[in-house]
Amino acid sequence: MFLRQIHNPGLAQYAYLIGCQRTGEAVVIDPLRDVDQYLAIAAENDLRLTAAAETHIHADFLSGVRQLVEKHGAKACVSGLGGADWQSEWARENPAVRVLADGDSFHVGKIEIRAVHTPGHTPEHLSYLVIDHGGGAEEPALFLTGDFIFVGDVGRPDLLESAAGVAGAMEPSARTLYASLRKTAGLPGHLQVLPAHGAGSACGKALGAVPSSVLDYERLYNRPLREALEEDEQVFVDDILHGQPEPPRYFARMKRDNKLGPKVLEALPRPNRWTRSDLENSGDLDPWFLDLRHDKATFMRHHLRGSLHCPLQGVNVSMVAGSYIDDDEAVVLLVEDEGQVDEAVRQLVRIGLDRISGWMPAGEALEWAAEVGLMAKTERMKGAGLTPATGVILDVRTSVEHEAGAVPGAVNISSTRLRARHDEIPQGGPIYVHCGTGKRASFVVGYLERLGREVVWVDGPVPTGSACAV
Repeated sequence: MFLRQIHNPGLAQYAYLIGCQRTGEAVVIDPLRDVDQYLAIAAENDLRLTAAAETHIHADFLSGVRQLVEKHGAKACVSGLGGADWQSEWARENPAVRVLADGDSFHVGKIEIRAVHTPGHTPEHLSYLVIDHGGGAEEPALFLTGDFIFVGDVGRPDLLESAAGVAGAMEPSARTLYASLRKTAGLPGHLQVLPAHGAGSACGKALGAVPSSVLDYERLYNRPLREALEEDEQVFVDDILHGQPEPPRYFARMKRDNKLGPKVLEALPRPNRWTRSDLENSGDLDPWFLDLRHDKATFMRHHLRGSLHCPLQGVNVSMVAGSYIDDDEAVVLLVEDEGQVDEAVRQLVRIGLDRISGWMPAGEALEWAAEVGLMAKTERMKGAGLTPATGVILDVRTSVEHEAGAVPGAVNISSTRLRARHDEIPQGGPIYVHCGTGKRASFVVGYLERLGREVVWVDGPVPTGSACAV
């Protein structure tokens, strides 16, 4: 059996390519939309990618399963559980797609992949047990858990309500998750746990940075899993629902688009290299400018007015672009070097932002901005100097962080929800924007400037009485 975990740092996401080396067939579980990466890995290992499957309708990225089916001739397996509202509409009449029930299996050569219904994170959620019959095994070796069990955490049951807007879904989902976790008590402890996400993902509360684990180890040290196995239901429900961060605004759109079926790409977008003329004539397009420069202090000293500070590293692109830009709006990339363009395009396409109109070296854009009066410099203030008397204070940390300690009178709106709630910020005077380190606050600055607000960037932790915001 061939197994490859494929890590995407931009989403803190894992896909899995599993192949039968006897027959040369392979399947990919939970692929992203830019599927060329999986096809390449399969080919490099003398495998043909003949199948694709997903664990659930994802909220944080567009699935690549439809792309593989309709552009590359793969067969697919998706969940048929949880009720009609939670099933992939695009797959219902597609002859290449098999809809799975609890206990159903499909095969890739001599490898059996068995579906286990594990609802709670979502009603339709499947996990997969993998049995290598070609190697002589009769018991599963792998447990692909999707967003059900992570290393050190479990999937959050609140997203149907907090992200997709299904009123009243949160507590029933938590109780369903409790029941699903308890059913894992009958599974063999040697199973290798292979989750769909790691540290940095908003699909859980405290995901570990270790890429995989063993079920017996998780039973001992994964607090919510251990709680489900050992404690009363209400204890688990109260604990799992407490402290969940606000999800990025784009999660609702991902749920919608994955259910209907992501648009099939003929090819990845290839944005044009912009010139000064393009900048001068961009008024009707009204694009969002994503400034991919890494250093936030450099951005504050000089940037194109209204551009978003969006470093390419980590989960910044999905969190920033996904929280502020809609899928019908145009994007222009301001890059440190041309080598950033392909990676930025991929990260945007993975969350359905396909209207990438162009790219330009940030230095050239800034030269033009200085000449035409569109250069912005954001005032910087050290967090230690912030007091309730300073002025309008905007705390862009999560509500949980805010409740743990805040500047009295500060308005709390998570950086991931600001576009939907910006009208809650009082008018008049500059807005002093802070988080715990200055990082999330730096993402917000450009958006508020785009709205015409005067902004002061608060860098570093701020005093909150007996403690500092961290």
